[in-house]
Amino acid sequence: MKSMKVAMYYTNHDVRIEEQPIPTIKDDELLVKVKASGICGSDVMEWYRIKKAPCVLGHEITGDILQVGNKIKHYRVGDRVFVSHHVPCNTCQYCLNDQHTLCTTLHTTNFDPGGFAEYLRVPPINVDRGTFQLPDTVTYHEGVFIEPLACVIRGLRIARFTPGQSVAVLGSGMSGLLHVMLAYRWGASTIFSTDIVDFRLQKAKTFGAKATIKATENIPEQIRKHNNGHLADLVVVCTSASAAMSQAIHVVERGGTILFFAPPEPDINIPIPLFELWNKGITVVSTYAGSPKDIVHAIALLQQKQLPVTDLITHVLPITKAAKGFQLAAAAQDSIKVILEP
Repeated sequence: MKSMKVAMYYTNHDVRIEEQPIPTIKDDELLVKVKASGICGSDVMEWYRIKKAPCVLGHEITGDILQVGNKIKHYRVGDRVFVSHHVPCNTCQYCLNDQHTLCTTLHTTNFDPGGFAEYLRVPPINVDRGTFQLPDTVTYHEGVFIEPLACVIRGLRIARFTPGQSVAVLGSGMSGLLHVMLAYRWGASTIFSTDIVDFRLQKAKTFGAKATIKATENIPEQIRKHNNGHLADLVVVCTSASAAMSQAIHVVERGGTILFFAPPEPDINIPIPLFELWNKGITVVSTYAGSPKDIVHAIALLQQKQLPVTDLITHVLPITKAAKGFQLAAAAQDSIKVILEP
């Protein structure tokens, strides 16, 4: 049996290139040759990933269909595709209430073995509701952004973002910058971006942030300075730093909304000034992943070239350099989106 290379994750600083058999597919499955696979910020959350190590990570993938099961009629060998790793059942109470990302099935589905591999097997449920044709005008590298962009689309939808709102994005990593891009495209009145890394703040300004603020500064004061004395209507927390999460309530305007986008570590607790929350009439929401309709929306935005996502790509490496890619992503200094090419 032919073998393939995979990037096996042990820790952020121990990613090894190993050999595995190329997956064998059944009649209702697909075999996809991976062309590009993005390293997600969640891939380098060691506290989150190490409990399943060793494993092959990677869920932001595009590729070509190499083999099609005999029972599959809607896909052909050579089709360019994006494959979603998590898919919902579409029948539970959460799915029927447009809360697909709370679905138990979505949290238990995946492709085999992971996106940091030369080939992957697409199980029947992922073929049915998680495989999307990649438009000819969307490159493999652009397609890597479908999954993270879908997450951002869902987040702003859950937060009920509307044009004309002022937005503060706390944390200007890849997801934070996608929020800046999308909020700008969708008509935010003013966008503020914070981070501890100057490189990322400079990027945020090019994507539409009116003011960039170092995380060590007095953020509420700086926002008021550039926002007619007001705080932000919507605050999006795109960093798992507990200080930023605590700070959010002091950055949001009365009647505004806080969106917790980045996941905190499970044992992190922060004090909540409940009186201030109540007194200011603040809405607090959280989000996880993207639903199928958010994926369709993301593909349409990329097809229409509405977002300059390729400007987020800082490194493209062969899969044999996966260890370097993980180190770049984990350091979070001069990297934003790191893509591996199997």
